[in-house]
Amino acid sequence: MSKIAQNFLPEKQTWPQYLIPDEFSDTPEKLNLADFLLDRHVRAGRGDNVAIKFMDQSISYARLQKMVNQFGNALKQAGVEPQDRVGIRLVNSPPSLVTIFAIEKIGAVPVPTSPLWSREEISFVVNNADMKYFVVNAALMEQVEAAKPGFKNGAKVVVIGGVAEEVKAAGNLVFEEMLAGGGPELEAVMLDPFDIAVILYTSGTTGMPKGCVHFIRPTVIETRMVNKYVYQLKPGDILGGAAPVSFAAGFGTFTLIPFEGGAGISLIPKFSPPDMMELIGKHKITVLTGLPTAYRALIKFAAFKNYDIGSVRLFTAGGDALGAETLKGWMELTGSPIWEGLGGTEMLHLVTSNTLNAQPVANSIGKALPGVEVRVVDIAGRDCKPGEVGSMIVRGPSGTLYWKPFDNDNKLLGAQKSGVVEGWNKMGDAVCMSEDGNIFFVAREDDMIKSSGYRIAPAEIEEAMARHPAIADVGVVGVPDPEKGQLVKAVVALKPGFTASEELSEQIRDFLKDYIAIYKLPRIVRYMDKLPRTPTGKLVRRLLR
Repeated sequence: MSKIAQNFLPEKQTWPQYLIPDEFSDTPEKLNLADFLLDRHVRAGRGDNVAIKFMDQSISYARLQKMVNQFGNALKQAGVEPQDRVGIRLVNSPPSLVTIFAIEKIGAVPVPTSPLWSREEISFVVNNADMKYFVVNAALMEQVEAAKPGFKNGAKVVVIGGVAEEVKAAGNLVFEEMLAGGGPELEAVMLDPFDIAVILYTSGTTGMPKGCVHFIRPTVIETRMVNKYVYQLKPGDILGGAAPVSFAAGFGTFTLIPFEGGAGISLIPKFSPPDMMELIGKHKITVLTGLPTAYRALIKFAAFKNYDIGSVRLFTAGGDALGAETLKGWMELTGSPIWEGLGGTEMLHLVTSNTLNAQPVANSIGKALPGVEVRVVDIAGRDCKPGEVGSMIVRGPSGTLYWKPFDNDNKLLGAQKSGVVEGWNKMGDAVCMSEDGNIFFVAREDDMIKSSGYRIAPAEIEEAMARHPAIADVGVVGVPDPEKGQLVKAVVALKPGFTASEELSEQIRDFLKDYIAIYKLPRIVRYMDKLPRTPTGKLVRRLLR
């Protein structure tokens, strides 16, 4: 382990237990992500294979490798050394992949940041990660410029796609000039097994984002495992979806998994049903991954049947509860299932998947991936009986390890110690497990509503409310009440043509009586134009409260 990592990580006795499945024990001890994901395929004669499809562009592995080498050399010339942190705030486009692989190839640490973060959140993460450079798309620079006065360690900003004179006038560097000035040959810096591969920051749904450290060898093993048992991507496959590569879920889905298998990716800058449907046919997408909210939007897309989706062999979902209704609606529309799974920023990627079943099990997040151990335990840490709701704990190739836990009066040290117990990672999810090993998500434990002695899962109410013809989006939370403990509060975004009113709220409650118990009905209904969601589609429930 590098000295840099030792200085910024908690005591080793608080770490998770890293499990190395026998089938992946051949993973080399010395590794470089860019070498493993990109260079390895060029060496194997797959340099002409498609790596990226973007709009009308098609970029091969060999061409991508050359650009990666150029920008990697430019970063080295700018003083970036192995294990230095380099931030990224990027839209989905080829320069994003060039940037990520270049950072990795010189042994530095990519730090993805959310395109939706505010000035305060940006400044916090830049300082918390001790970024040396921060690579940002011009379209995402407004909040970064506002945050720059708060950068404490002199992080320099590199701008992609800006007007060169304006970029320089603002004191920033021009990506295109750096790329052009970098040489085409670059040797990958091989890292030790417990050098840092990436720092992924959480969504910040409950406060400032937390940095989650993932080491190089566990990252490669987790990537191999997820591709083998979920996506099964190989040369010739094209993975499509809209998750931002500049944030945790999209980083794993689009920069790790497909390139492990030598597949290509289809990048879309921003999701919309017509654009997504067009790209499926245009780029011949073979595996489509998306948020449940994206699939619901596609189900409602009136022109869906006008598009050819025959190239797709697998549809996957994650990031939020899919729900039986969405699965049923998609099956009726396409004849194909959606395979759901569950993962987390702390775990790098998926730990369960429905692909372990012969057919998706409705409302299940699947079974534990081979190489991952999952238990459901009660408050005393005892294993729950089949069907009994408890807390989900996990061991696998990756695990919870927070960056700089001693900052701010040991703020994250408590989270580290409570989040990892005897090597097991507490996922923070209330679930139950059937006798055959299928796991059923109930709620985030922090989101469970306790009202008049009842434990109420928001997802059940949200799925029922989503059936109402007036509701475009909905989020449910518990709010304090002196008599009942908490009241159920629903926050609703309406479809065009509907107007918020107390009369409509009563109509919604009457409608819900056919689907949920009376004690689960929302006592409070509020209306918003648009619900606050993270780039991965998760509701920011603290704002709803």
